[in-house]
Amino acid sequence: MAGGGIMLFTMQERLQKILARAGFGSRRSCEELILAGRVRVNGQVAELGQKADPLIDHITVDGRPLPRSEPLVYIALNKPRFVLSTVDAERGDRRRTVRDLVDVPERIYPVGRLDFESEGLLLLTNDGDLANRLIHPRYEHEKEYRVLVARRPDQDQLEAWRHGVVLPDGTRTLPAEVAVSQTLGKGAWLRVVMREGKKRQIREICALLGLPVVRLVRVRIGSLHLGTLKPGAWRFLTPQEVEALKRPASPSRKHQTSR
Repeated sequence: MAGGGIMLFTMQERLQKILARAGFGSRRSCEELILAGRVRVNGQVAELGQKADPLIDHITVDGRPLPRSEPLVYIALNKPRFVLSTVDAERGDRRRTVRDLVDVPERIYPVGRLDFESEGLLLLTNDGDLANRLIHPRYEHEKEYRVLVARRPDQDQLEAWRHGVVLPDGTRTLPAEVAVSQTLGKGAWLRVVMREGKKRQIREICALLGLPVVRLVRVRIGSLHLGTLKPGAWRFLTPQEVEALKRPASPSRKHQTSR
């Protein structure tokens, strides 16, 4: 280097990214921690958008320094019905959570959620970057469901769902792939592929279309499939599965809908 000096390079990153990598959840949830004033950098309350270097700056959450880096963990769980998709239940709530089913020492969080009555594939990890990539709408990662409805849908109901439905809050759902995969008595199993995941979205759509939901099972998140996991069982992802989840959504399938 000219002059024989030494240049010190710092690796500053946005705080929400640092917190996500440290296991505090998705970037969105880490932004909420910052907005709530629970994060400090070198003793000062942090602001959203602030950058820091975890090797140089002293970063705390609720007064506690960031934990030492844990190994990244990726777990696929078949969530049974009547289990909460949260790490901790609210005070006084004695219902089981997904954390009760997975016995690992690392602090892990569910990527997205399945409501209390729903079941199927749930990814748990302490990799905040991957969590953000899988749940943020702009990445458009697919989620696939098997939905048992009490009535067989007609073509008008299927087409309405495929093109988007206006929810009670006034928002319109994105186009989706929807098809009848099997009839069952007066009802039917539907295959539903979506690129978004608003709270109880499938149940709200079915209620608006007059299709009461009997069962709702998620069978795929992006390239990760539920496979033969039994309800309540879990397994670690393979390195190949993790790498596949980190790849961008396939452009060829991004805007495809069933007909």
